[in-house]
Amino acid sequence: MRNTPDHDLSTATWHKSSYSQGGNDCLEVTAAFPALVPVRDSKNPHGPKLVFRPSAWSAFVDHLKRPQS
Repeated sequence: MRNTPDHDLSTATWHKSSYSQGGNDCLEVTAAFPALVPVRDSKNPHGPKLVFRPSAWSAFVDHLKRPQS
């Protein structure tokens, strides 16, 4: 994971997860950078954004899908 100072995300089109229930408590992603996975908090669209390598993002999502014991 890294910060976004080298990436201009100001014109990116952001999308909420298909699992979102329409509220503002969502994580949004943009496909504006095919080699990266930029994410932001939908409650704070002008706030900080994080940029993940695709492999790191996949590992994070896979971890969330695991059953909690």
